[in-house]
Amino acid sequence: MNFDIIVVGSGPGGYVAAIRASQLGKKVAIVERENLGGICLNWGCIPTKALLKSAQVYNYINHAEDYGIKVGSAKHDFSAVVKRSRDVAGGMSKGVDFLMRKNKITVIEGEGKLARGKKLVVTDKEGKKTEYTAPHIILATGARAKQLPSLPLDGKKIIGYREAMTLPKQPKKMIVVGAGAIGVEFAYFYKSMGTEVIVVEYMDQGLLPREDKDVSKELTKVFKKQGIEVMAGHAVQNVDTKGKGCKVTIQKNKDKSEQVIDCDIVLSAAGVSPNTENIGLEMLGIETDRGLIKVDDYYQTSVSGIYAIGDIVPGAALAHVASAEGIICVEAICGHHPGKLDYGNIPSCTYCSPEVSSVGMTEAVAKEAGYELKVGKFPFSASGKASASGAKEGFVKVIYDAKYGELLGAHMVGSNVTEMIAEIVTARRLETTGHEILKAVHPHPTMSEAVMEATAAAYDEVIHL
Repeated sequence: MNFDIIVVGSGPGGYVAAIRASQLGKKVAIVERENLGGICLNWGCIPTKALLKSAQVYNYINHAEDYGIKVGSAKHDFSAVVKRSRDVAGGMSKGVDFLMRKNKITVIEGEGKLARGKKLVVTDKEGKKTEYTAPHIILATGARAKQLPSLPLDGKKIIGYREAMTLPKQPKKMIVVGAGAIGVEFAYFYKSMGTEVIVVEYMDQGLLPREDKDVSKELTKVFKKQGIEVMAGHAVQNVDTKGKGCKVTIQKNKDKSEQVIDCDIVLSAAGVSPNTENIGLEMLGIETDRGLIKVDDYYQTSVSGIYAIGDIVPGAALAHVASAEGIICVEAICGHHPGKLDYGNIPSCTYCSPEVSSVGMTEAVAKEAGYELKVGKFPFSASGKASASGAKEGFVKVIYDAKYGELLGAHMVGSNVTEMIAEIVTARRLETTGHEILKAVHPHPTMSEAVMEATAAAYDEVIHL
């Protein structure tokens, strides 16, 4: 069967690319081996946020007296919490199925593999192979949990993010290996549910070590206050799973001293690995670099007519990045002239409590780049809305170029800051200066006015500090 464009993978990169291609008048097919929506909708972004919402509600109830509300003793049903998360994911996947039908996109179930002559061979669950052709094939096969040599996943005692979302029984004690977004979110969720949690991070900075140093320091402080142990500057050497639970040998990087800690479950949250195996790259001679597919500014690979987007190409492995890449790729295929994606202006969000969001340069990176800086920070402890909400932890930090007023970056930790970062992304896109942010009237009382207040602090004009 012939199509104009075939997309392999239906995650937020693949299904968005397919819909945009259909909007532009192309005959489109999308190939998916599991569930429409990919990892993001089924095992990543969406179901994890459902789990985190349950944790947040549970915490609210347990601290209701802080708001003058008296309630009985709160209990949670772990299996019901997991079921709600799976139901939310299932609903979102059905939503993608509706969008495919609405946009007249052919859905092909099975695993796709490139073949010579602009062909794709799809093998279904029964092993039947069917050949499809298209002048343009877009690879959007996503990624999976990375396996560390010292942490071979067995799906029972040493688990990845998938198993962490569907454990049949809540563990009493868990060690989370890796303090990036995945590890931090699960650490918060399980601690909120009553599990004893230890986070082990190789880098010395603490939680979210790739974020601005001040953000990492603040979140680490808050997590410790919540009762989560953070072992920064440590590495897991091995895990003994022979007994009832796990015996985890952890080594301190500085002096190489070791300790053994017992727990029920070890969650490996050390990042993701791209799904680039067995999709025909070698047969066509498509160039890769350290497992990632090399592409041009419009996502064409080294082979004409074959494209790649999302977690299998260089850049941040984020759903919104994949979607943006998919749209740019398709518009370029269709003869439009889309602008190149600005990878320096991609927002990053972590949905623990308090939340973390950022975009642009950290203070350290900006200094290394040679900028003279104006840095402003506004703590939520000085925010009226934060005080009224009982969410005074965290701050907004903004970084400006002192010479021209360019907004180089912003870093936030606090309640709902993932909803606030888009203002900074848009401002940077429009090349807004610090004085323009300062003179843009922000509503009061809101959490978002902290952006204006932090900017005022950078220019020595802050009122409420």
